[in-house]
Amino acid sequence: MKVYFDHNATTPLHPEVKKEMAEAMEMFGNPSSMHAWGREARANVEDARKRVAGFIGAGEDEIVFVGSGSEANNTVLSLFICATNQCIPGTKMRSTIITTKIEHPCVLETSECLAHRGARVKYLDVDRYGKIDLDQLESMLGDDVGLVSVMMANNEIGTFQDIETIAKMARSCGALMHTDAVQAVGKVPVDVNALGLDFLTISGHKIYGPKGVGALYVRKGTPYCPFIRGGHQERGRRAGTENTLGILGLGKAVEMRQLEMAGEAERLGALKAALRKGIEERIDDISFNGHPTDSLCGTLNVSFPGAEGESILLYLDLEGIAVSTGSACASGSLDPSHVLLATGVDAERAHGSIRISLGRESTMQEVEYMLDVLPRTIKRIRDMSTAYIKGGTHAASR
Repeated sequence: MKVYFDHNATTPLHPEVKKEMAEAMEMFGNPSSMHAWGREARANVEDARKRVAGFIGAGEDEIVFVGSGSEANNTVLSLFICATNQCIPGTKMRSTIITTKIEHPCVLETSECLAHRGARVKYLDVDRYGKIDLDQLESMLGDDVGLVSVMMANNEIGTFQDIETIAKMARSCGALMHTDAVQAVGKVPVDVNALGLDFLTISGHKIYGPKGVGALYVRKGTPYCPFIRGGHQERGRRAGTENTLGILGLGKAVEMRQLEMAGEAERLGALKAALRKGIEERIDDISFNGHPTDSLCGTLNVSFPGAEGESILLYLDLEGIAVSTGSACASGSLDPSHVLLATGVDAERAHGSIRISLGRESTMQEVEYMLDVLPRTIKRIRDMSTAYIKGGTHAASR
């Protein structure tokens, strides 16, 4: 049996997305060209822009198509260093950035890079569930802060942040607000105006669309500086010939999310509850990571002391089950998850953690298969361990 439980890393193309992209394969015109081939491509790009904008309550002219969620995040963060170098005429941007210790690596590594180039970066702590401390945020805010960037839903543990409240606090001191909503958009309703956002990041391949395409929401009137230069595309906001097929696929993916999201959330919530209950009942010495209720309906992160996460992943893979040990973008690292460490999980338990992320094609039969395979997998690994002592100092309490 083949079971794909790694939807937070990437998702398969929705059948309707695949169909629409396949039918458009002969559409090769450059959207910037004025002839008929170019106009056809331009019409498709703008139709997709309208769909994406409508999905998050934005205006069509507030959507910038980019190559990935990482590019979108880099674009927003780099704006503040760019502004200090007067790339935005008449605009003096504050160069202090506030973010969290559990952001995606593309935010954390970019922030570190910007700190070496003159920006000041402040990092918010999180509690055991991955929630930021709003009092700490208030103490960090001041007239030097240009941007607050907080992920809407964490990719490893699924915890949601109170983005609306965070945005209000940021704007009260004159700072701009950005959220990496890559894991949230398409799973929960998102309205950029209700949330009070200035920037929001979307990635196509997280919502059953193609890889290599994303979207950045930029509130009208917000200072902006292109991250990629050299062309007039995207109203001068992102140079490079548009990925027409990818953009078309993203537009269709958004359309399908609009139709399926609500019903899917309830179904995935039931599957996650069954999976959590089954793991609790069948495996000793485990602990769950992330918020128990205020989290993504299809994300479950669990630690198994005495069993290395990489070993669990490989043994499950041999049984046809795909899971993750954390963020796919950090899979080449041997370090324990920075997200779990930030929540207070010790390094040993963090090393023994896996992320199970369900999707639109996940079934109860697959959950039952997982609950059959996982207990004997953990037992096998623990039996081989010379360090694991059941109920001892090496075991985490439930």
